[in-house]
Amino acid sequence: MKLIPTLACLSGAVMLAGAAMPQAPATPAAPRPAGLAPPARGPSLALSVEAAQEALAVCDKAGFKVSATVLDSAGIQKVLLAADGAGMRPVTSSTAKALNVIKTGHASSVSQAQAEKDPAYAAEVAKDATQMARAGAVPLMVGGTLIGAIGVGGANPSTQDETCAKAGSDKIAARLN
Repeated sequence: MKLIPTLACLSGAVMLAGAAMPQAPATPAAPRPAGLAPPARGPSLALSVEAAQEALAVCDKAGFKVSATVLDSAGIQKVLLAADGAGMRPVTSSTAKALNVIKTGHASSVSQAQAEKDPAYAAEVAKDATQMARAGAVPLMVGGTLIGAIGVGGANPSTQDETCAKAGSDKIAARLN
C-alpha cells in the first residue's frame, strides 16, 4: 500500500527535476538542403482523381475493368484507382506505362512502336522493371511542359487503354496549370 504514494513522490520529483533543467532555445526550421529538389510539378489531387475516374468510366463503357494511375512530373503517384473486378496486372501496368511517359516525355504507344522497330531500345526499356513500353499512357502537359502522366491498364488491346487515358487527360487538360 505504501508503494503507490512512494511512486507518486518519485514521479513528481522527476517532473520537477526535468522542469528545473535548462532548456535549449527553440531553433527555427532548417533551410532546404542544397541539391534537394523542390516538390515536383503535377496535377492537383482533385484533378488527378477526376482524370482517373474518367478513364475508368470510359473503359467501363467499353466493357473493360481497368486501373488508372496519375503521376506527377517526378513519377510520384498522385492517384491509383482500380475498377471493381480489376486484377493486379492492370494495377502494375497502368503505373509502369505512366512511368514510361515520365521517363520519355511522350505517349507510351510511341515507346511501344519504337521498341518494336529497335531491339536496342526495347532492351534498354526492359532493363528498367518500373516502366513498360506498351500503349496505355499519355503525358499531362502545360504549355509544352510535362507535368505528369496518366496510365491505364487492363483493356485488350492496349490501344484501348490509351484511348481511356486520353479521355481522362482531355477531361482535365484545360484546368491544368
